[in-house]
Amino acid sequence: MVSREVKHFDQSLHTLLDDMYDTMIAKKGVGLAAIQVGVDLRVLIINIPDENGKQLRENTLEIINPIFVSQEGCTKFQEGCLSVPGVYEEVQRFQNVEINYQDRNGNISKITDDDFLAIAIQHEIDHLDGKVFIEKLSILKRKKFEKEWKKRQKTQ
Repeated sequence: MVSREVKHFDQSLHTLLDDMYDTMIAKKGVGLAAIQVGVDLRVLIINIPDENGKQLRENTLEIINPIFVSQEGCTKFQEGCLSVPGVYEEVQRFQNVEINYQDRNGNISKITDDDFLAIAIQHEIDHLDGKVFIEKLSILKRKKFEKEWKKRQKTQ
């Protein structure tokens, strides 16, 4: 499901962002898209731990209605996902990304990055577009994942 554009920058959006932060921290994630908590809005948050491993609330990027301005280069990175716990696979992504987005108050801003933040942005925007990182795997790796995932679901 492709998430809908945010049109109202109000208290309900602010509550959603705050609740998403709490959920992300509780699940030990570095990013979370609203669709992962059942809200189909183009909202995501990212909080990359600092040098001490802390994820302070004030360091959280709140990204609303993101639009890629540029995507360049190529890199591979081992990714995991709160939607697919315990699964980690190497995924090919763009090395450099630039996005325009809005903050919780509707102000327009820009991010340019060529490091882990670029990977996290692409991963979370995939969620907003109705995709998970598993879909970026080769057919062989995807089949292996599906087999293992079904087996895991039966044992739970």
